[in-house]
Amino acid sequence: MSACGGVAECSRCSWRGEVLATRRGAIMAFAFGFLFLLLVNSAGSQTAPTRNAGVAVGAQYDSTHVYVSPSDLDAFTTSVVATFGGHASKKSVTNVLPVPSSTDFQYIWTPVGTFSVFSYQTPIPYPFGQERTGYLVRDMDEALREARSSGAEVIVEPFKDPIGRDAVIQWPGGLKMQLYWHTTPPQYGPLQTIPDNRVYVSRDRVEDLVKDFVTFAQGRVVADDPHADAGEIGRAGETYRRIRIESQFGKMQVLVTDGHLSYPFGLEVAGYEVTDLSTTLTKASAAGIKVLWGPKVAKDRVSAMVEFPGGYIAEIHSPRNGGRFTKVN
Repeated sequence: MSACGGVAECSRCSWRGEVLATRRGAIMAFAFGFLFLLLVNSAGSQTAPTRNAGVAVGAQYDSTHVYVSPSDLDAFTTSVVATFGGHASKKSVTNVLPVPSSTDFQYIWTPVGTFSVFSYQTPIPYPFGQERTGYLVRDMDEALREARSSGAEVIVEPFKDPIGRDAVIQWPGGLKMQLYWHTTPPQYGPLQTIPDNRVYVSRDRVEDLVKDFVTFAQGRVVADDPHADAGEIGRAGETYRRIRIESQFGKMQVLVTDGHLSYPFGLEVAGYEVTDLSTTLTKASAAGIKVLWGPKVAKDRVSAMVEFPGGYIAEIHSPRNGGRFTKVN
């Protein structure tokens, strides 16, 4: 016997069945719709283009190029490690240029920046020795296309070295840098602090330099102070324009001046950030490094200018009042 109690009951059951069917249909439609959205979103997350990170790999792969005489190579390497920590590679004798040459080469890893050190046994051909830094790129051909389209001049076309390819480019205002690519990608840990590439430029070319480099590096201007304390560059009581740029390549500090600079300003290539400047300068002095100027207390940092054995000049600073800048690693 059916559980139904009669015609009226059957009608009610029928109505209930219709309601339940409708609800089940709505639930299934919602479920399928939700599943469809998940699939679309999942596919979108896999295929949608991400923000262009540019051709840079990371600040830990961007080295300062240092040229010293063979008689100063060991003293320079020892002084860097004693001051900043880290370690140096073994020396190798090689040709890293597109023309015949020979250099002792040594790489130094430190927590505050990396160094490519060249000690040539032969004359250095033009324009090598004028490039300030070496920036690792993901793809050399793409990097040169981006550099050219951004306003740079390729002054040394790509050439092979023992472990990859290199080229040298120049930006408005005369800033020269080397781009390099390795056949086997290097694997370095991130830096504790990222050094400044300190670039001096005239007011005639600064706008082109900043615009072009920021475009190439996919970077951003994080500070542009038209009235920075010129005591930072040895001109107490005056002001100057100071621009700070950050990108995946690292940091760049653009110093806009009239060229009336006292020694040693304008001769430094990089500025290294340390936790405590006083402690670092004590280590530096013990390692044979000369303090040429400072320490100078500025708004957000305390800085000094130093000379390493072999003549390499650098700025060293420590932050004050929370003045540490954002890392880009």
